[in-house]
Formats: sequence, structure tokens, C-alpha cells
Amino acid sequence: MDVAIMIEGQDGLDWTRWKRLASAAEDLGFAGLYRSDHFTNPEGPHKDAIELWVSLVYLAVNTSRIEFGPMVSPVSFRNPVVSAWAAAAVDDLSGGRFHMGLGAGWQQREHESHGFDLLEVGPRFDRFREGIQVVSTLLRSDTPSTFEGAFFSLKDALLLPRPKRPGGPPIVIGGNGLKRTLPLAAKYADEWNAVFATPERFAELSTHLDGLVKQHGRDPGAVKRTMMQRVTIGRTQRELDSKLEALDVENLKSRGAVLGTPNEVAEGLAAFAEAGVSRVMTQWIQMDDIDGLEVFADKVLPQLS
Repeated sequence: MDVAIMIEGQDGLDWTRWKRLASAAEDLGFAGLYRSDHFTNPEGPHKDAIELWVSLVYLAVNTSRIEFGPMVSPVSFRNPVVSAWAAAAVDDLSGGRFHMGLGAGWQQREHESHGFDLLEVGPRFDRFREGIQVVSTLLRSDTPSTFEGAFFSLKDALLLPRPKRPGGPPIVIGGNGLKRTLPLAAKYADEWNAVFATPERFAELSTHLDGLVKQHGRDPGAVKRTMMQRVTIGRTQRELDSKLEALDVENLKSRGAVLGTPNEVAEGLAAFAEAGVSRVMTQWIQMDDIDGLEVFADKVLPQLS
């Protein structure tokens, strides 16, 4: 199992922080750098939030090793045709390091504030399914394609130049929903990303996904299994306690969060590896805590390699 960094881009991301995080991920040995795609947080004051695709182009040009992408980009305010077009270009620019994370959208505040219709859950996921189909078709089809949906459509559509990577960048679908998300991942995804689950729950969901994948005539091994999870690390117990002071620790632990000193974090992450997680996207809430990332890289990554 390898470890990537994931940050909440709507929570104060500016260029100074993004450049610093990119350098840290690249230089310290993390597998990747991922970010959310939101205008703002669900509540509280508005904060800096660099636009997603501009920030990803920066990574494509200014890093050479790490993988990266959105976790995840909503089709509710990102037209899937434009997203597929951008994804192919950014993947080529980076030499094949981009992952196309797609989502249905969920946050009411940002949709209302910026004039996008979130929709009720049922039609929202109908739109999501169509968005995935559009992205998948445009990235994977080398001939003009036609698609007619209730929300999106194509008519003799073909993206050129074709992606250098056969089939384009991998499509990532994130979430734990048994009714809607996992069936979509089973049919369309190259990678399924679970969110805030314990190792035991992840194993249950992954086994369920295996069955769904087989129903579509696919090999379960064709769908990579990753996890987004909260991680907080302190060199000492005192430092850790200081970082956790204002947090609901019991709630975080109930959702599988890994909180501890370096050896404890390594042990906690190893449990996810045993459950079948191939990559953990470490949700790094304190994006200015580069010192913590250095401790992570120095004390934890070697134990997982």
C-alpha cells in the first residue's frame, strides 16, 4: 500500500500553500496529491479556493513523479464533456499521472450560492450516471459517438487529439453507497475510492463490489481499491494531543480515522493494507503542517513500503 495526500481545496487553498504542498508531496516520497473540488465549505466563512483545473495544470507542469486528481469533481457544476476534454489534456501534459475522480455533487450551499441545481437524490444520481457515461465514452472511444440522455447528449462527438494513454486517464468513483455508488463503480470505474470507513467496513464493501463487478462481466481485479481517510500524526503524545484538542476524537475513530504517534499511524494504516486498500489518500486538514508531512514521510512511509 502507498500513501497520497488529499486536501480540502475550499478550506483556504492559495497558490503559496498549493506550491508548498506540491513540493512536499513530490520530494518527500508520497504517491500523489489529490484535492476536493468545491467552491466553499458547507458552512462558515468563505475562504480561498483555487479553481480545480488551474491547480491541476500546475501539478502536471511542476511535478514529475506524483499522481494527482480531484476527489471528486461533481458533474452537477462541471459539464462532463468539458471535464473529459480537460482530463485528456492534463493527463497527456503530465505524462500519464492524472486520475479523473467524478462525483454526483452533494453540498447544498455551494450550488445555491453559485446558481447550480443540485437536484433531489434520485435525479441527481441519474445525472451522475449520464455524466460518467459521457466521460467514459469520450475518453475511451476512438470513433465518433452519439449519446442521448435526459441531462447530457453527444452527437458524432470525438475528442482529438486522442489521449496518449489507451482509454485515457483512469476514472475514479468515490463513496460507500450500496444502492447507487458501488453499482456505478462496478460498471464504469477503473478505481473505487472508499470514504471514511474502518478496515472491517472497507473489506465488507470491497467484497460486495467484487460481486457487482462480476455481474458486469468484469474482473474484480480491474477495479483498483483505494481509501480517503483522516490521518493526524504527532511526534509525541503531547504533540498529538495538542492537534486533537478541538476535535471529536471518538467520532473520528468510529469512522476509521488514524490518529497517533508515528508507530501508531503505521500500524493503523497497515490494517487498511490488510483489508485490501492499495492506496490511502490521507485527508490532511492542516495544509500548513508541512512539518507533520515530514514526520509522516520519515517515520511512517518506510514502515509501509
